[in-house]
Amino acid sequence: MRVAVIGAGIAGLACAWRLAQSDAAIEATLFEANEYFGGHANAVDITLDGITRAVDTGFLVFNLSTYPNLVALFEELDVPTTETDMSFSVSLGEPALEWAGTTLNTVFAQRRNLLRPAFLRMLADIVRFNRIATALALQRGDTAPSAEPVGRFLARERFSDAFRDWYLLPMIGAIWSCPVAQMLAFPIGTLVRFCHNHGLLQIADRPRWRTVTGGSRIYVDRMLAGIPHARSGEPVRSVRRFGRDVQVETARGIETFDHVVLACHSDEALSLIGDATAAERDVLGAIRYLPNRAVLHTDAAMLPARRAWSAWNYESRSTEGETSVCVHYLINRLQPLPFETPVIVSLNPVREPRADSVLREFSYSHPLFDQAAIDAQKKLPSLQGDRHTWFAGAWTGHGFHEDGLSSGLAAAARLIERAAASRRAEFVA
Repeated sequence: MRVAVIGAGIAGLACAWRLAQSDAAIEATLFEANEYFGGHANAVDITLDGITRAVDTGFLVFNLSTYPNLVALFEELDVPTTETDMSFSVSLGEPALEWAGTTLNTVFAQRRNLLRPAFLRMLADIVRFNRIATALALQRGDTAPSAEPVGRFLARERFSDAFRDWYLLPMIGAIWSCPVAQMLAFPIGTLVRFCHNHGLLQIADRPRWRTVTGGSRIYVDRMLAGIPHARSGEPVRSVRRFGRDVQVETARGIETFDHVVLACHSDEALSLIGDATAAERDVLGAIRYLPNRAVLHTDAAMLPARRAWSAWNYESRSTEGETSVCVHYLINRLQPLPFETPVIVSLNPVREPRADSVLREFSYSHPLFDQAAIDAQKKLPSLQGDRHTWFAGAWTGHGFHEDGLSSGLAAAARLIERAAASRRAEFVA
């Protein structure tokens, strides 16, 4: 069985690697348009203070509780990991506000917040939200949390504007790399289940987060070592299905496979399929993506001015009635780096870092999980395997590394089953 796997992010890597490692008679060819493998697992070398180290710019952290497949993969590949810091700060331009959740000292980094009624109400609402959301997340059946938009839920439960604008929207907007206005339309049921599963609804005993020691390229390289047929810098131009054959066109020409796994963004998958069915257009076309600009730099002026530095630093600024938001990841807090100089990845910076501090720039896209996307996900199983075509990617779940990995492994498992069934049929014949 010959299988084409298109896209070498975590989903495509996992699928091709598992197929190559199986004892089934499967030859998997991995196609990647970029010059590097890994997708959002993108570690780059930088030199500071006379030292060169790999720094991650996309995928950064995981935990032992909610990333079971990733934990198992790292154990199988003997990938070294290190405990990391997942602290979070908020910096707003209007009203002028800064705070971080690490300690009481950072919560009240602005001492006047001790006497600010709206800020104290926000803290009380955090506790109330955690209690209500936990109860909702645990409900099942007819009482399960609904598709009610987050904005409507917050208004109905009478949560304060300060809680909404100074805590909840910054937190979930940072997690999903999404503008806060979009998060107001996010289904509350999906939100509370995710937050509960990731331990975000508890003040203490939260999951312990880890990072790959030496950068995510460690695990990418170890997976690639087990994939004999992997091609980077070779974008696929089109995919067409003819009976039992799948034709994949690249600059090399047209190659024929028995199956294809589209382990790329859903919009990219749809653009590649030259003979998409109505059902494929319905599902793949329902999911929208947001482009995100990531700037790797060393400008500490982008961090909170009151030194409430955290691993994740949310910033919001308003200009002429328009509000822009970004997240500054302080990589020194997230990964064990030998640098004294702060190393920062700013996602969609609302202010530009000093030109002489910029090391690299990257473009990443993240799926927007509105109700249309969630409805489309429910229809996806009916497409899997139809016309020898399979779909994988973080977009099939919540948009995170574990989701991409799980979908890639699931596609591989189904293909291995197909190969085994084919062998059994040949044996009987």
